[in-house]
Amino acid sequence: MSTYRHGRHEHGQNFLTDRSIVAAIVRLTARTRGPIVEIGPGGGALTLPLEQLGRPLTGVEIDERRVRALRPRVGRRTTLVNADFLRYRLPPRPCVLVGSLPFHQTTAMLRKVLHTPHWTDAVLLVQWEVARRRAGVGGATMMTAQWWPWYEFAVERRVPASAFLPRPGVDGGILTVTRRRHPLVPIAKRGAYQAFVHRVFTGRGRGVRQVVRLAYPTTPTSAIAAWARRHGVPDRALPRDLTATQWTSLYELVASRSPSGRRRRGGGRR
Repeated sequence: MSTYRHGRHEHGQNFLTDRSIVAAIVRLTARTRGPIVEIGPGGGALTLPLEQLGRPLTGVEIDERRVRALRPRVGRRTTLVNADFLRYRLPPRPCVLVGSLPFHQTTAMLRKVLHTPHWTDAVLLVQWEVARRRAGVGGATMMTAQWWPWYEFAVERRVPASAFLPRPGVDGGILTVTRRRHPLVPIAKRGAYQAFVHRVFTGRGRGVRQVVRLAYPTTPTSAIAAWARRHGVPDRALPRDLTATQWTSLYELVASRSPSGRRRRGGGRR
């Protein structure tokens, strides 16, 4: 079992050592409210400064040795749990998620976070390119577009690889995720909306307008063109170029023109 000086290789541990980055994460967390759940406290580089916020804190750490070493150093309001975050059940109440995610498990952990209810804000240190893509910098990914109606994503700053021990092969980035108080699409329609985004992202065509026309032939070309003019969407705009508002309005347009959508409007409540 190979072990790095500051972390176990099998756990993908790269520990944050740059105090300025720690301070930046704590400042972002201080803007939120509620109990904190830290993902992977490791040696406590974030845990101990987070305690200074005076809020209940739960650290979920997969490495039992780290839990044993850190437990005598934390205060009474801090609880340490030896568990794999991917299998850990978050509390059924509002909380704030904070942590430096193992780079090789970033996507899996983000999916768990996005599928989990109750938490209000997340301040996460992830790979730089992942942070950019999730925040829609240079174009949104399908994953971002599928979750935009319920979350806001923002990249706060780049974190150099030199801020970690052992040093990873890529830079990191601080990503914030905020649950929208007023979703752009009702949660009951999440499945339909996400299927729509998947169909558009993977559809045939040289631009969004053509893709939608081919994927949803019941939506009139004139209606799609009117939507594009109203939202300033160029003819050859790609799915990655759309904003959260544009995705939402396009979904509403297609849903209203689908046979099932027309039946729902005419049949009232079910």
